[in-house]
Amino acid sequence: MEILRCEGVRKIYGSGAGQVAALDGIDLSVEKGEFTAVMGASGSGKSTLLHILGSVDRPTEGRVFVEGTDITLMKPAKAALFRRRKVGIVYQFYNLVPTLTVRKNILLPLALDRRKPNQEFFDEIVKMLGIADRLDALPGQLSGGQQQRTAIARALIYRPAIVLADEPTGNLDRKNSEEIVELLKLSNKNLNQTILLITHDEKVALETERVVTLEDGRIISDRKRG
Repeated sequence: MEILRCEGVRKIYGSGAGQVAALDGIDLSVEKGEFTAVMGASGSGKSTLLHILGSVDRPTEGRVFVEGTDITLMKPAKAALFRRRKVGIVYQFYNLVPTLTVRKNILLPLALDRRKPNQEFFDEIVKMLGIADRLDALPGQLSGGQQQRTAIARALIYRPAIVLADEPTGNLDRKNSEEIVELLKLSNKNLNQTILLITHDEKVALETERVVTLEDGRIISDRKRG
């Protein structure tokens, strides 16, 4: 089952002679349950693509479908609602609310919709991510790895169609980076969670099932591993 599809996505910044094509004709399809890396050097278009896939930004041309819904023409308020319910985003710098406990940070997407959590699913996530004993702590009391685990739990709690992980290991040491990648793999395997991982690190990318490589806003390679 296809979860994500991009058709001819272009993103142009500037005008006239100063135009820059951050993305230049991206066609991409991701199936349910895939763990895919989008790899490329700085300036290749990775972050721009993630922002468009997450409905944070709009393409200049082209269309993006998530579970068959065209997200490219959504108004900002509808896009924000769709993103909260259908797209889990994990950022490099965690983006946790410093005044909320780990538990409340994880449950925030549900609280904004006044929805009660599925306690069994919540318990499964925090146990899998190894933060069940830190639920009453504030983000400032956590290590970087624990903060990223909390951010992953928050991204998973709504059972989104897709999780977009934007350089999730970029702010961590090698040991914590390896642990976070393993946890994403576990989420993919145990929850059948579709994950798109944005990274410049080839070692991280090669831990996924499929590697899509961007260069100058274009896909130059798309290969499945094993």
